[in-house]
Amino acid sequence: MTTHAPIVHLRAAGVSLVLDVEGPLLPRVLHWGADLGPVDDAELLALRGASVPQVVGGTLDHPVPLSVVPEQSAGWLGTPGVTGHRHGGAFSTAFRVTGTTLGDGDRPGARRLTVHATDTAAALDLALDVDLLASGVVRTRAALTNTAATGAEHPDYTLSSVDLSLPVPTEADEILDFTGRWIRERAAQRKPFTFGTHLREVRKGRGHDATLLVAAGRTGFGYRSGEVWAVHVAWSGNSRIVAEKIQGGARHLAAGELLLAGEVILAPGETYTTPWVLGSYGDGLDEMSGRFHSLLRARPQHPSTANGRAERPVHINVWEAVYFDHDLDRLRALADEAAAIGVERYVLDDGWFRHRRDDTAGLGDWYVDEDVWPDGLHPLVEHVEGLGMEFGLWFEPEMVNPDSDLARAHPEWIMATGDRLPPEARNQQVLDLGHPGAFDHVLERIDAILSEYPVRYVKWDHNRDLVDAGHSPTGQAGVHRQTEALYRLLDEIRARHPRVEIESCSGGGGRADLGILDRTDRIWVSDCIDALERQSIEAGTGLLVPPEMMGSHIGSPHSHTTGRRHDLSFRAGTAFFSHLGIEWDLTSAGADDKAELARWIALHKRHRPLLHTGTVVRADHPEPTTWVHGVVDADRTEAIMAVVQLATGPSEAPGRVRLPGLDPDRRYRVAPLDPGGDIGDRTGHQRLSWWDEGVTLTGRTLDRVGVQAPVQLPEHLVLLHITAV
Repeated sequence: MTTHAPIVHLRAAGVSLVLDVEGPLLPRVLHWGADLGPVDDAELLALRGASVPQVVGGTLDHPVPLSVVPEQSAGWLGTPGVTGHRHGGAFSTAFRVTGTTLGDGDRPGARRLTVHATDTAAALDLALDVDLLASGVVRTRAALTNTAATGAEHPDYTLSSVDLSLPVPTEADEILDFTGRWIRERAAQRKPFTFGTHLREVRKGRGHDATLLVAAGRTGFGYRSGEVWAVHVAWSGNSRIVAEKIQGGARHLAAGELLLAGEVILAPGETYTTPWVLGSYGDGLDEMSGRFHSLLRARPQHPSTANGRAERPVHINVWEAVYFDHDLDRLRALADEAAAIGVERYVLDDGWFRHRRDDTAGLGDWYVDEDVWPDGLHPLVEHVEGLGMEFGLWFEPEMVNPDSDLARAHPEWIMATGDRLPPEARNQQVLDLGHPGAFDHVLERIDAILSEYPVRYVKWDHNRDLVDAGHSPTGQAGVHRQTEALYRLLDEIRARHPRVEIESCSGGGGRADLGILDRTDRIWVSDCIDALERQSIEAGTGLLVPPEMMGSHIGSPHSHTTGRRHDLSFRAGTAFFSHLGIEWDLTSAGADDKAELARWIALHKRHRPLLHTGTVVRADHPEPTTWVHGVVDADRTEAIMAVVQLATGPSEAPGRVRLPGLDPDRRYRVAPLDPGGDIGDRTGHQRLSWWDEGVTLTGRTLDRVGVQAPVQLPEHLVLLHITAV
């Protein structure tokens, strides 16, 4: 049943989405981008007419539509929306719309178009949801159902892919995405949006090299200007994103789950539902990014003062302080030092469970090690809570060491293909959560630990790729099923222990998508705590994830992953904006360092409501050695900005830096934000004339002219506090 006009215009937060839903073909997007304002039906019909491409010689005799689910049967010869077959037949779909409805979505302020279509020849039904959320983010999802009769000649349908498409205009002639590796995630890369297909895939269940976003925009688009369109797949398994330009001139971004061969075979009556594919538009990366932040912050479970929940507690994680050396007296002493400087949560990392003296054994044996902890974890937990801190604990539930009681008792619970085991990584194999026995065992053990101890935080790790990941004994590909089981496991644990926060860690930032973040409270951005590396890692991750959901820790003076040394002010200032933590053996720190660290923690707590609810802004500074970023509060009365000197520049002084995101007509006082040391005078040069007393300028002047930045040593930063006067 159709309950609306043939062309639907959805509007939210400065974004318009115009869809041609007049059948019988699947809906086509006529415009996704800047708000068109109120548009009457006559103009929408005219827009449809003005959008039809010309038929040229040597092509089909009719214009080729690009639908949200593109079909070769309609003449589309780019990446198709649905691929699969029924014993070699039904390789190409030809859906015909049977009904469309327009109503409210499942999020406050959202509008949803739902389309139902069928292909009687292929015996498939399609249900398509297209949402425009209150944040201006477009969200799409499809459900494909096999309608063949049980007694048909070929009743099963082998599904290969379902990709959902959003077109982008001709102006989008440059692509931005991200690559990386362990301890170097989210490295940006750009290329022209040329003819052909730019394909980014995740084939290992996670990916430090995976891109959180693929964005297309005007060449040279930056943080503050240049139209940009980006898509993200909210899925924690295998995925793919396509940026494609065909000879007819059409270009689009398409995305979905990457299915391995034979991974989804639909029996009659069975349905496959895609992950949500999300698209965000903005005039500049900041606006595009801000829509994702707004979407996350609007969730009732979001860990932020914006929803009346507790502020993000300052952590200490003991991994780089003690590694596997779990000595109770040493851990108590570390807790004493942490509490003395204002830490609010203490997290015991890897090494607390049976046989776990290094990373070669014990994974999967989720029982407190009786040899190391004869009285259980109770003495440490009681000590931590007695100091006024919460207690957190590390798990890696999806993995197993071959040298473990669990693997020896249940080798059939290890993911494997046919008669072989996958290659080991970090001395680990993957536990098949799709096996009911394995799922129930892991749930029971985590539930038992969380029930026995007052754990308020779980660091949920995932330290290896899914390689050759199948189900025993059939050997069928199993990443899809594993991901669904992971979600069920997390959902059940959260239902049983609603006060427990969960961190998504995957060797750092290997799993940072919105599927996992819908079930967890933060990500561990990277295993690298080197503050210089973190500047770029967090800049890339922050395009999708808001600061309060990014774990960022102050490491020891000597980085354990890169060997670099940095001043405390640079390490602390780098972690300052995010969910702050410490990863440092404080028992070895000097009195001066601990005093300065306490001042940084106090400063972070004082400004935590702004840092974790404010709008993230970044400046397009022309010199790549200088990086300017910060947060501005909702009513633009206060901001904190960081001016970071990443390396030595070619000029003697960095020049003026612009401070974006402020109200252009208000006046602001700009002054250093100093936790107690003199972070503005580390070079021996004469001080800036405005540094001691601050300077008062309008937001327009600060954005268009800026202020002179201080000369800094490389790998240093200063914080600026900006307040309306």
